[in-house]
Amino acid sequence: MTQTALVDRFVLDRLPPPELLPEFLFELPELRYPERVNCAGPLLDRWVEAGAGERVALRAPGLTWTYRDLWVHANRVGRVLTEDLGLQPGNRVLLRAPNHPMLAACWFGVVKAGGVVVTTMPLLRQKELVDILTKAEISHVLCDVRLREELDAAVARCPHVREVVYFGDESPGSLEARMAGKPEGFQNVNTACDDPVLIAFTSGTTGKPKGCVHFHRDVLAICDTFARHVVRATPDDVFIGSPPLAFTYGLGGLLVFPLRIGASSVLLERAGPDELLEGIERYGATVCFTAPTAYRAMAPKTGGRRPGQLRKCVSAGEALPASTRLQWREATGIEIIDGIGSTEMLHIFISHTEEEAKPGATGKPVPGYRACVLDEQGRPLRAGEVGRLAVKGPTGCRYLDDPRQREYVQGGWNVTGDAYLVDEEGYFVYQARTDDLIISAGYNIAPAEVEEALLTHPAVAECGVVGVPDPERGQVVRAYVVLRPGFVAGPEMARELQEHVKARIAPYKYPRQVEFCEALPRTETGKLQRFRLREWARGAVQ
Repeated sequence: MTQTALVDRFVLDRLPPPELLPEFLFELPELRYPERVNCAGPLLDRWVEAGAGERVALRAPGLTWTYRDLWVHANRVGRVLTEDLGLQPGNRVLLRAPNHPMLAACWFGVVKAGGVVVTTMPLLRQKELVDILTKAEISHVLCDVRLREELDAAVARCPHVREVVYFGDESPGSLEARMAGKPEGFQNVNTACDDPVLIAFTSGTTGKPKGCVHFHRDVLAICDTFARHVVRATPDDVFIGSPPLAFTYGLGGLLVFPLRIGASSVLLERAGPDELLEGIERYGATVCFTAPTAYRAMAPKTGGRRPGQLRKCVSAGEALPASTRLQWREATGIEIIDGIGSTEMLHIFISHTEEEAKPGATGKPVPGYRACVLDEQGRPLRAGEVGRLAVKGPTGCRYLDDPRQREYVQGGWNVTGDAYLVDEEGYFVYQARTDDLIISAGYNIAPAEVEEALLTHPAVAECGVVGVPDPERGQVVRAYVVLRPGFVAGPEMARELQEHVKARIAPYKYPRQVEFCEALPRTETGKLQRFRLREWARGAVQ
């Protein structure tokens, strides 16, 4: 590791030891970055310095920002953080807002100031925010004022949070008011290429958030692998999509990918299938990033024609069914670029170009990455044999102070928790998750987290949550609930429990199906047997 620019070593001191890190590969010439690089430079500053500052960078309803506009806003955010709020390089800054140019400016402002960005989904509730604020020991928060209620409640439980500033209002203490008197320029902190720049939080099957640490070079690497060699967009392209910038899928597809090549992006606060189709037409979008669920929903709404100027479509977040690929191609004439990525790897590492697409297959390793399928002993399997997907490349898993690092990284490989096989042509074909994580409409949902929310209802004695197949969302959450004496099972109770969960954790995690039972299947030691619940869901009650 080169000499760090971070004054606050909190993240550096909580990285996994060298023996628990995956092997990193930098075989492509474009991946050999200089020792000192702040990724805001090659992503944003260089366009202004090259005289391309008047190119459109970001659009949103009623708002258009050029590269220079974004640069000025980001610089002023950086000044507020360092001059007014006392940010030191290495401090963690939590961002909370829907997709919007101001969120992008905050992201770059933190990066320029040498902070470590922790972007959170707008739907997260108090408990989830407390988990993140605590795990990362967040010192500063920049938040859209519309989302302050849950944040205020969370911050009240986290005394290590020193500064909270809201934006989107007209109060004297707002972020915009603080920015107004700042000069346009800002000197980026001269970070090392392997200094931490962001922590992306995900939840595994335990429901406890895992913080995935990524470096400045990692942000550039996802641009110079998947985006460069698979998406192959141009500076004239207009990106659009549904994933929040808090998801690394959205961070790549809607912010850093377009900016790496001087293109533009449309940021929509609401990006359901109807809003996404409307946005594609309205803004002349040409590259779309969303989940299979959205493509399934949009296909019949296209009227059998290509929407606007759309020419490239990327899918990730869940397995792309062959039927959805065919339905979208027949409706629009566009072949979907499918891919699998993970928060631990930052973005997509197996995919294909439009010309190489194969129905039912995810694709092949993205240039810059290697992948294989391993058995339980870590030995590579032959074609056609199902095993554990393992990958390595320029990015990889670095959990923040988490013993689960040993599970994800084995023998230098990142073992993703997905079951795959490789066919005779070398295509990787998805089979299932190897753990209990539920993937619904592209969102990862931890069963234990939903169970915990259900158990706070006075009617619930015990419960178990699993994912069940669903033609529209891939999977949906099904909860098996044992009621306490005196409570009556039925549709009204099911609805009450669903609303209860929605009020306590992100609403997309609520159980869309609730089944009442007399008892849950458990081992002799009392451990819930989820596989039995899945058998119940398939009708194979034991």
